[in-house]
Amino acid sequence: MLSFVIPAHDEEALIGRTIAAIHMSAQAVPFEIIVVDDASTDRTAEIATAAGARVVRVNVRQIGMARNAGAAVAKGDTLVFVDADTFITPAHVQGVVAAIARGAVGGGAAARFDDPVPWWAQATLTATAWVFRRVKLAAGSFLFCTKSAFEATGGFDPALYAAEEIALSRSLKRLRRGPFVVLREPVLTSGRKARTYSNREIARTWGGLLIRPWSVRHRDRLDMWYGPRRKDL
Repeated sequence: MLSFVIPAHDEEALIGRTIAAIHMSAQAVPFEIIVVDDASTDRTAEIATAAGARVVRVNVRQIGMARNAGAAVAKGDTLVFVDADTFITPAHVQGVVAAIARGAVGGGAAARFDDPVPWWAQATLTATAWVFRRVKLAAGSFLFCTKSAFEATGGFDPALYAAEEIALSRSLKRLRRGPFVVLREPVLTSGRKARTYSNREIARTWGGLLIRPWSVRHRDRLDMWYGPRRKDL
């Protein structure tokens, strides 16, 4: 069985669509959907329950720990982590099932932004996806692995507030239990950060992470992920 784990904080605008996409895409296989409601102040949990997901409530404000909480109650032997603003298709489910059947320890997928976004945002994401495919790393919006491998790694690093998917990708590969696969079909993910933050703000954030990579261990330095959500266009 596939266990889809969706970490969510104040995602009432998109969580219903994300869950609907999973229901549509996974009809051919046994699956469950777990939404980890991390300190939401809106109708995220209510909408998720109405859409057929199991809701687990936490109050940690950390995406990795929220994912770990979902994995802890998952019943499936394969975990699929999908962000609350990311939409999958049947091709992704088929890709996950086929990869695991061939002995993969886990994997990810490329991603593309929904429209409208500035040209540079889509170009940057495309370039990043190319690099991640070459070095076999999963982007944060979509990652899958066997539950046994996830447990063997210890799950997402609770010390990280960002880049936790890169750390887990590396840990899964170090297990040497099978290949780490990056699916060719891109998931569709929200470009809201590119729409609601200026070029300067985004450049400053990413530049700061390059100069001070240890910033991923500090929530207060990651406002784009943990600050107040800005109204999307």
